[in-house]
Amino acid sequence: MTGMKSYPWPGIALAVTGAVAMLFAGAGVWLTLSVLVVWIGSLWAVRPHEIAVSPPADITGSAAEPMRTVIEPVGFPLILLKGERIVLANAAARNALGAHIVGQDARIVLRHPEAIRLLELSNDESVTVPGFTGGRSLWQLTRRAIDSRFWLIELLNRTAEADVSRAHTDFVANASHELRTPLAAIIGYVETLVDAGDAVDGETVNRFHETVLREARRMEMLVGDLISLSQVEAEKHDAPTDELDLGRLVERVAGEVRSIFGSTRVQVSVPEDSLTIRGDRVQLEQLVRNLVDNALKYGDAAEPVRVTVAQNGGDGVLGVADRGPGISSEHLPHLTRRFYRTDPGRSRAAGGTGLGLAIVKHIVERHRGTLDITSEPGVGTTVTVTLPAVSTADAHPAAQLQPRDVATLS
Repeated sequence: MTGMKSYPWPGIALAVTGAVAMLFAGAGVWLTLSVLVVWIGSLWAVRPHEIAVSPPADITGSAAEPMRTVIEPVGFPLILLKGERIVLANAAARNALGAHIVGQDARIVLRHPEAIRLLELSNDESVTVPGFTGGRSLWQLTRRAIDSRFWLIELLNRTAEADVSRAHTDFVANASHELRTPLAAIIGYVETLVDAGDAVDGETVNRFHETVLREARRMEMLVGDLISLSQVEAEKHDAPTDELDLGRLVERVAGEVRSIFGSTRVQVSVPEDSLTIRGDRVQLEQLVRNLVDNALKYGDAAEPVRVTVAQNGGDGVLGVADRGPGISSEHLPHLTRRFYRTDPGRSRAAGGTGLGLAIVKHIVERHRGTLDITSEPGVGTTVTVTLPAVSTADAHPAAQLQPRDVATLS
């Protein structure tokens, strides 16, 4: 132990034993004594060197504690190897790969050929291993040398970054495709009119003009939704602070829609008492408009769309229900994905951009609410948005609109 004096007793004992053997063999006393002195002296002479280069204790013993203390709290997985055997793994590594990995051969734990190849690489070299922990996971493994015997494997989970990159790539590809389709139609019809000149009759010219105008408006809607989605995503971490009455807001937006589609297509039911929430008025109006617009487009044209607002405990609940063909259960988890359509042909024919529910989802997330979509084929679809309400005592009086009779809207 450090600070305690120690003697080379095994070497001294061996020297004495050798001297006795020399005496029994007939060696002279002075010769034997000389050999004994030189032998013991040599033990003392090499003692400082032995202390300086004495091999360190095995890392799995008490000497492991300092290293374990250093790597244990690190937030990403770290594995300490001695040769090809894992002698330490921090909490993050044990969570990712299992507590059983300590003491195992690294080749058995790493399994993947690219990960095993890391054992043969030099210091600070890395490998990227897809599917390292299963599924679509992506990990970057880096070798860090400590000394000639010990080295670390640093594991960084790149799955989230890969997912984001893939989502961005898919988004750009989908947006480009969505924009290219109406643009190609516009260019095609305009080129036909230009090339044919006066040979095209007036009726055909009018039909082509109508098509160009329809496709141009479709592009305008798509660009508008892309801008809206970008703005909502940019603000999603900023919780709204304005207080407004959810019932009055829904009533106003639904009234605008009713003026276009008629009073029989949109039926509204809101509470007479104020239901105050904290929200962004423009975004919530867009949310209501998107939900009602979807219900009108994809519901049965002969059946009404029912818009309701109610209070459930401390929450405000908005529901939009249609009677129509409904949606199969396998589509429901994907409806809020950008450009996802259950029936692309029908969606484009109805003027949909494929971004409406994606915008709704981000608005709900920004308002710290929940979104639920239920549907039954042949019966219809109901979208429910739950938003935290502000208690009457906490609500600012100026933010509460005066309730009015809504019988004419129900």
